[in-house]
Amino acid sequence: MRRRGNALRWAAGASAVAMAATLLAGAQAVAGPSDGGPLAAGKPPGKAAAAVLVFHRVDGDQHAVTQAGIEAIEAIGAQGPETFTVTATDEVTAFSDKNLAQYNAVVFLSPGSDRLNTVQEQSFQRYIEAGGGFLGIHDAARSEPESDWFTGLIGSRPAGTSGGAQEAVVEVGDRLNPATKDLPLEWTRSDVWTNWETNPSGSVHTVARVRENSYEPGSGANGWDHPISWCRDYEGGRSFYTGMGGTAAGFAEEDFRSHLRGALLWTTRQAQADCQASITANYEAKRLTAPNQGSQLDQIGEPHGIDIADDGKVYYIGRGGRWSGAPVDVDWNSPEIGKGPGTIHVWDPETEQVTAVGSLDVFGNKGGGDELVKVEEGLLGIALDPDFAGNGYVYLHYTPHSGVDRDARIAERRVSRFTIDHATQKLDTASEKVVLSWPVQVHSCCHSGGDMEWDSKGNLYIATGDNNSSRFSDGYSGNNPEPNFGGVSFADARRTAGNTNNLNGKILRIHPEADGTYTIPEGNLFTGDEGDGDQARPEIYVMGVRNPSRIEIDASDRLYAGWVGPDAGEPSTTWGPAKYDTFAVITSAGNQGWPYCMGNRQPYRDRNLPDPTQPLEWYDCDNLKNTSPNNDGLTDIPPARDNNIWYSPQGGGPDYPRNADGLPSYNIGETQYKLPWLKGGGQAAMTGPVYRYDASSDSAVKWPQYWADKWFVGDFYDQDQPRHAVVMDPDNAGDGGLPVHAESLDKIVPAGDGGIRNLMDWKFGPDGALYVLDYGRGFFNADAQSALWRVTYKGGPATPLPEDLIAKGNR
Repeated sequence: MRRRGNALRWAAGASAVAMAATLLAGAQAVAGPSDGGPLAAGKPPGKAAAAVLVFHRVDGDQHAVTQAGIEAIEAIGAQGPETFTVTATDEVTAFSDKNLAQYNAVVFLSPGSDRLNTVQEQSFQRYIEAGGGFLGIHDAARSEPESDWFTGLIGSRPAGTSGGAQEAVVEVGDRLNPATKDLPLEWTRSDVWTNWETNPSGSVHTVARVRENSYEPGSGANGWDHPISWCRDYEGGRSFYTGMGGTAAGFAEEDFRSHLRGALLWTTRQAQADCQASITANYEAKRLTAPNQGSQLDQIGEPHGIDIADDGKVYYIGRGGRWSGAPVDVDWNSPEIGKGPGTIHVWDPETEQVTAVGSLDVFGNKGGGDELVKVEEGLLGIALDPDFAGNGYVYLHYTPHSGVDRDARIAERRVSRFTIDHATQKLDTASEKVVLSWPVQVHSCCHSGGDMEWDSKGNLYIATGDNNSSRFSDGYSGNNPEPNFGGVSFADARRTAGNTNNLNGKILRIHPEADGTYTIPEGNLFTGDEGDGDQARPEIYVMGVRNPSRIEIDASDRLYAGWVGPDAGEPSTTWGPAKYDTFAVITSAGNQGWPYCMGNRQPYRDRNLPDPTQPLEWYDCDNLKNTSPNNDGLTDIPPARDNNIWYSPQGGGPDYPRNADGLPSYNIGETQYKLPWLKGGGQAAMTGPVYRYDASSDSAVKWPQYWADKWFVGDFYDQDQPRHAVVMDPDNAGDGGLPVHAESLDKIVPAGDGGIRNLMDWKFGPDGALYVLDYGRGFFNADAQSALWRVTYKGGPATPLPEDLIAKGNR
């Protein structure tokens, strides 16, 4: 299935040159811009029986690599059902219009540096513009170094290599591309790893990255985002490049041949691939809401959450703050203390207009300041009923102002069902049915949680915050039992998140019924009969979460949660880990650890009366006991589980050497960072969606299938923390497995001035577009930057287009 232009060229000489010339008979020696020829005919070059030209060099130290590469491509071409013939040559005269028109794709394999003259390069450029395919392998990135066009075709240029061959881990982020769909999620292989002058991610579609912390990258390293294989539609043709292929042995690997075969199927027009899906320019972010008028909340309240109806209407809530500079009441003697508007607005995609749906009087408007002044209560969550189109039901998670006991500084948190009139788009406040309620202390701020989500069985998940201060434990565990108001502790998370008999610091799961009551689904963490029969709440699905302000449910009913950590700026060898913001994939009921353990089960130190300043024993994450004097639940509680993602001010996934008892050293000089794509600094975790791609949708703005099943994770603060789409291994995600791949979303969901700076909530709509709430600037108010945004895709379909594919019958 091959023709080789240099069949005997390994011993270079005149006879070999003559042989190559014979095999390339008919190739034009000169082809210039005025040549015209077959490439000007208006159809893609090549044949129905696909043909590939492999361009290489003979001399130099790449002899063995080149020979192994040619043999691998020959073997790939002979595999069925899609096959292709191979012609290998080192003759630059192959680059003429007439000759190139015979080939569906051209492979650059150790081709040498500056070999093509201007006329030959122009011919190759016309070949690409006519719809030809290009595959560059390893040293192909050094081809024609003075040509800007070649730089564009390849995508970047080398800045050096890691030296000799090293074993490293390749992260395969594109699970659909024919070049990567059959590869392992984490692919360990030996190669010579190239560093790049300019990171091409965002201008090309990166399908695989090499994990730099798995080898020694040498000078010019690119960091966590180190592309190694990518593709793009380029000036009418298709370009695929892989930095792998630097060793002869590598070409014998089955997985590497699979990688090359998929690339060649796309470049020869025998398979489609979406090589536009992660290119930044293919996305458009548009602000949907205007700034509020004057001292009004006509467009948006203090942004706090969204839900999207099946007809595309976006409902979004405001927590309780008013506009910038509005007066607040912080006097506990005043009956109006903390009173604010919990707002609901809707954006209609048909009219592109905003309607104020309604407002609730909430406790949540005390402004900023000290933790014993400010408050984060208010309207915290919204969930449209699964049959919202028919019944108009909306569930709201809020703290009614009428439920505040000013003397005890205790409020009522509730989840209520209301009705929205579809005709008027107004909330009927008289329709309220209180589904679930529980007490919360409101003497101290913060961390109220609030999000709600449905699973496919009609179960409602409710995220509740652990609204205790960690200030009195120096920002570590938040387990100081001493501070209290009126006998109620406000600094002991063992009373709340770590308590089996308290609904705060939890993710609850209930099944709302038609009459406004609820039942308990099977599989929750407790039945309610534990202990004395009143020491565990059956509504609890997950305990040990601090501030799960965002939760998501994927198509398989897996729960995704993220929560904010305490305030310690660095680890302590006395008290334990620094503040960790956390994300977790949750597939069953359990305990995520707070306030006993965080991250991958890194324990805190216990403290208790009579002297909470003195450290006691380290918590045993496998055998947790709640010995707080403020505990009214079980003493023996479920063990802490590993979380998937955690990050501190020092970086992502901090971990430490452990002693024989499994205790981390917490020595900052010994820290290992398992997740280098996360940075330290300001942090407030905001879980995003898992994209559900709808192939049946004809939406012109939907995100492509490439993002299907990827989990979007981000942070409120864009200055320090990036936004990412991560790939999880389904075999270990529910057991705390680390992400196997991360991809930056910072330019697609644009950060920075003029963009979405303070990420508050994000969800995909039925149109496949991403809807994002920007909180605005400052805190506890809505300002001119508070807004609803939409991010749409405009990259077009996968290529080649169906009419340009080689028919199966001709393969």
